[in-house]
Amino acid sequence: MHSAPPRGLGRLLDGLPPGSAGPLAQVLATSNVVELEAGVLYFRASFPAGALLLVDDGFVVLRASYPGVSRSIVTCEADAGTILLPPAPEEVLVGLVRSRVTVISADAHDRLLSLPQVAQRVVEQLTETLGKRQETIGNFAQTRHVERVRRKLLQLARSYGHVGRDGIRIDFPVSHALLAEMIGSSRETVTRALDHLQRAGFVARNGSVYRLLVAPESVFGLSQRLEV
Repeated sequence: MHSAPPRGLGRLLDGLPPGSAGPLAQVLATSNVVELEAGVLYFRASFPAGALLLVDDGFVVLRASYPGVSRSIVTCEADAGTILLPPAPEEVLVGLVRSRVTVISADAHDRLLSLPQVAQRVVEQLTETLGKRQETIGNFAQTRHVERVRRKLLQLARSYGHVGRDGIRIDFPVSHALLAEMIGSSRETVTRALDHLQRAGFVARNGSVYRLLVAPESVFGLSQRLEV
């Protein structure tokens, strides 16, 4: 009996023809895997010789800290199936929950790119990651912190939200402190902004789970993910 592939690998394999899926699985099967404990900081040295990282399971963020700056900033978030670069010298990788990543070496990277359909899938995943980073950077142009929080919640809903009868649920734990790191603000400012957005009927919160109380088409367009 064959066990199911990790969620991240399954997402990469989805839709690929057998002629491409097999070599992709073989390359990744020979790559190193790093188990991430929730909340532990993993530096660049934790992923030696890594050219790329594939999130196999869980949910991770890249957090940047700079000398002389008191606040850290989340530069990227990723769920299973996401491909991202290893942490830069000023960054750490943190699992919000227990997570697992596959370390893609330079040699494995070259082997994957030698397979046309696999190369296209890798580029698609990297393009998606780059798009998230660009949107995150663009959000810093907003001077009003309420608007920064609102835009970040919309971005998270587009990437990780599921549509239900009670709103669009963001399916990973979002604390006030994490949102503050995502928008470059203080936790107290984020708390006030969320209070304002809840009073305005934009968002509802149950513990660390947020639901956006907006029309799905305003978030997803026509490609909404409906939860039954």
